Amino acid sequence: MSRHRTLPACAAALFTAFLSLPQTTAAQNWAPTRPVELVVAVSPGGGIDRMARSIQKIIQDYKLVEQPVSVVNKPGGASTIAQVYLHHRAGDAHTIEIAATSLLTNHIIGRSPFDHTAFTPIAMLSDEYIGFLVRADSLFRNGKDLIGQFKSNPVVLPIGIATAAGNTNHIAAALVAKAAGADVKKLKIVVFGSGGESTTALLGGHVGLVTTPSANGIPHLQAGRMRMLGVAAPKRLEGALSVVPTWKEQGVNAVVANWRPVIAPRGLTPAQIRYWEEVFAKVVQTAEWKTEVEASGAVSNFMRSRELAAHFAAEQKRFRVTLTELGMAQPQ
Repeated sequence: MSRHRTLPACAAALFTAFLSLPQTTAAQNWAPTRPVELVVAVSPGGGIDRMARSIQKIIQDYKLVEQPVSVVNKPGGASTIAQVYLHHRAGDAHTIEIAATSLLTNHIIGRSPFDHTAFTPIAMLSDEYIGFLVRADSLFRNGKDLIGQFKSNPVVLPIGIATAAGNTNHIAAALVAKAAGADVKKLKIVVFGSGGESTTALLGGHVGLVTTPSANGIPHLQAGRMRMLGVAAPKRLEGALSVVPTWKEQGVNAVVANWRPVIAPRGLTPAQIRYWEEVFAKVVQTAEWKTEVEASGAVSNFMRSRELAAHFAAEQKRFRVTLTELGMAQPQ
């Protein structure tokens, strides 16, 4: 009996020991020699900013990086300002960014000259799947009702998105409308400065539908103010969103996530990449990170650099198809 009682303590001790292990022999060829910048493309308080500050605290608390790590906000230009900032630091592994799907969509629609190959992929952290929200008193009771509207007259339904046309919120709406046989160019898209602004507009009756990372709808669902018609996830989400059917369940092949990768300037060495891979591999195993992911309504999806590069390439092809159908993609 005493042997079994010590198992939890042993497991905790082993995990703590794992976190304190030095980097692999190959990665020991490089480590930061000065303070590290963790860049985010939003103002303080935004979703990515909150995630970055949680990561910063985990890195400090577990002493995963010996140098100080600070969060640097570079908002503006639908993430292009942060991308330019990173691009100008070629070969500098002391600057990394928590990025988003705008890394791909900005380039496809011509907002940014840089595609994912202009940066070094480090690790994928999590996915935030897109939910479709309506007011609780909406005539749309389920996904079938919305598809019926898209079939009959998509022009009369204002759809609120944040924070830029051509992003994953826009792409998700277009995929469902396309499945209904609608001309996606006729969708009435209304762009807001934040997810909070778009949901406020929905509550005020200024738009009839909002597509947004599904976690943004949780407080409104729990308060009975809104209903989520579907979520663009490969399977049902957990927690408060477990009652929401996926679009796949409703016969629509629409899976769209606003994912959170870590990228760095181009030109990093294999040792520098391995160093940061190992840091984030340890971050995502902590209880603090799992709490952060659960609180944000995201789904953990850790990938290392090589797998992330392949994911970027596949998503870029997929996003380009929809953005071309929307008439927004620039010639390749």
